[in-house]
Amino acid sequence: MKRGEDVLAMLFATQIIEGRWTFERVPSIWQEDVRTLLKAENRDDLIK
Repeated sequence: MKRGEDVLAMLFATQIIEGRWTFERVPSIWQEDVRTLLKAENRDDLIK
């Protein structure tokens, strides 16, 4: 991931953890990066 991509994936992951967004709404191009971040935070429960 490039720096800008890293920040965007982190933004999506943070919004999902805070309950403001769902994994299903993440654009497919970002889903793998967001999935990795959520797993790193032990939040597999938020990935559907």
